[in-house]
Amino acid sequence: MNFKATLLALLAFALFSTHDVVAKLLGATYSPFQIVFFASLFSFPLVTIMLVRDPTQGNLRPVHPWWVALRSLCVVVAPVAGFYAFTRLPLAQVYAILFSSPLLITLISIPILKEKVGLWRMLAVVVGLGGVLIVVRPGATVLNLGHAAAIITALSTAFQSVIVRKIGREERRVVLMLYPLLGSVALMSVALTFVYQPMLLIDLGGMAFVSLFGFCATLLLVYAYTIGEAALVAPMQYSQIIWAVIFGMLFFGESPDLPTMLGAAIIVASGLFIIAREALGGTSEQTPVLRTRSRGISPSSMRVSLALKRSDKPRS
Repeated sequence: MNFKATLLALLAFALFSTHDVVAKLLGATYSPFQIVFFASLFSFPLVTIMLVRDPTQGNLRPVHPWWVALRSLCVVVAPVAGFYAFTRLPLAQVYAILFSSPLLITLISIPILKEKVGLWRMLAVVVGLGGVLIVVRPGATVLNLGHAAAIITALSTAFQSVIVRKIGREERRVVLMLYPLLGSVALMSVALTFVYQPMLLIDLGGMAFVSLFGFCATLLLVYAYTIGEAALVAPMQYSQIIWAVIFGMLFFGESPDLPTMLGAAIIVASGLFIIAREALGGTSEQTPVLRTRSRGISPSSMRVSLALKRSDKPRS
């Protein structure tokens, strides 16, 4: 089952990478606000399928309204910033920065989850963030809003993942899924009045493609985590750097430079170390990285943790 889960996770992240390529292509013409608006709109019927299967009794009033509001904001910000970063930076560079999310989750879990982070995991975080500096190269390269957007995406993804870990067992899944989606459509509708560009039918199809592939990839990832061990499935996200190199060369004429690949290698190694430490126990009681399984930068792909709320129970 672990082998099957690994293959499913690899396929899921291949679909995520394909979805990112389409978003990058659309971003050459359309604002990230417009892409996220239509992708969120197309996500409604897909997400509704998951919502109607929620058997939990209750209403739509959040148990933790402020945490739900903060998470909803993060969920809205992440795809907007992520899609913008893809339009301004090479794919490999964006992925390298986004790979810092497990490092940020480890740090954020200290104040929010009261997680105890030992010396070795903290050193891994420091080394990994050093890898981010190698990728970004402040002072040696001209920084632009794309770099800031990628960092904001990583932070937003980490925050919303830790918040899910904190309140996910008390909030209804429908609450955690519906509020961010409604907030995304509402806020993007306002932004759209300032940035809207008339769309060709093929581009509208591209928006639908972003939603469909994000949703299908999420379902594959959910199934992978359900049948396999998180410690084996989680590292598969790093396979996206391979797709970034391939797609970057094929579609955008991008060739990742040595600092980007070196920094990415350091970030990936740090992330793998943290995943291994959490899987083996150590000082981690809540294993925040392993238990926050959310990709985070697509309107239809940031709800993996929610779909697995009841699958955290130990498997016999």
